[in-house]
Amino acid sequence: MGLLMQVASDLHVSIAAAGLLISGYALGVFVGAPLLTAATSRMPRKAVLVALMVIFTLGNLACALAPNYTVLMIARVVTSLAHGTFFGVGAVVATGLVAEDRKASAISIMFTGLTVATLLGVPAGAWLGLHYGWRSTFWAVAAIGVIATVVIATLVPKDRGDAAPMAFREEIKAVARPQVLLGLLMTVLGFGGMFTVYTYIQPLLTEIAGFAEAAVSPILLVFGVGMIAGNLLGGKFADRRLLPALLGTLIALTAVMGLMTFVLHSQWAMVVFVGLLGAAAFATVSPLQLWVLQKATGAQSLASSLNIGAFNLGNAFGAWLGGVVIMHGPGLTALPWVAALVPFSAFLVALWAIALERKRDRVVMVEQPECA
Repeated sequence: MGLLMQVASDLHVSIAAAGLLISGYALGVFVGAPLLTAATSRMPRKAVLVALMVIFTLGNLACALAPNYTVLMIARVVTSLAHGTFFGVGAVVATGLVAEDRKASAISIMFTGLTVATLLGVPAGAWLGLHYGWRSTFWAVAAIGVIATVVIATLVPKDRGDAAPMAFREEIKAVARPQVLLGLLMTVLGFGGMFTVYTYIQPLLTEIAGFAEAAVSPILLVFGVGMIAGNLLGGKFADRRLLPALLGTLIALTAVMGLMTFVLHSQWAMVVFVGLLGAAAFATVSPLQLWVLQKATGAQSLASSLNIGAFNLGNAFGAWLGGVVIMHGPGLTALPWVAALVPFSAFLVALWAIALERKRDRVVMVEQPECA
């Protein structure tokens, strides 16, 4: 996100077109998640993680070498295909290593890797792009990818081999349950709202709040700190009571973006709200992921990968929606209040899903005595 203006200038495209590079990646994640999960379902999970990291590393090399916008878009999409399955399988590996009442915290700890990466990587990437050109960021990511591949191969535990994989047809049936599909929709809408704002955070900070371009990187660090705090808190809340955590985090995200509308021209307030945006958005991760895992009995790897795809579909939707608001709507200043409507719709979907769950539970309670 911190490279949009540099990429747009160098490749002679608009900021909105540069934003579509984020959408293209996100859509690739959404498409690649079920396909690669199905293709690798009988492989050892550790081997899957290593292979996907190799694909990711090679894809970033291609991005660094891309001569034009079209090639960069293709390289981004190819790179993205590994993303959904990587985090989906990773979440299943993490939850398999802990007790039942610690699964949400295990997910949050795993995603703390993502939040720390964002805390360090996004501002570092913006700084590299500012001083050495946007291609230097992709070279740096590729180098880190090599290190990550070695770390995974060395430190991730081997599969215990205590569960036979479910047939893919049965996995499809499991994830087609209404509760799972509604969970995926919550994820799309929750993160769609966040990315409507965050994709265009650089122009919001420089053109509206009046920050110098060099200030963007340290402000993104504040977002990253918020991500870590929100991620860990969301995991703890979800371990205690999943449903209140699910509803509470979605309404908190709605409130943060709605209130951001009123502080766009205040620099100190914008710094605070950037941090709150990171906290509120990533507090939703563990509740949303745990909901999907619980409802997709027997198909956790596929459901988890699909939910990662849903996060990224929300990313693509948010980048597109923000571009529409900027180019064809009321403009940059309207992004926060438009974005707030999206997680609020996720909150309504969550209420619907909970109501369906309670209705199903009542039906089961009525039918059980009859069966007895």
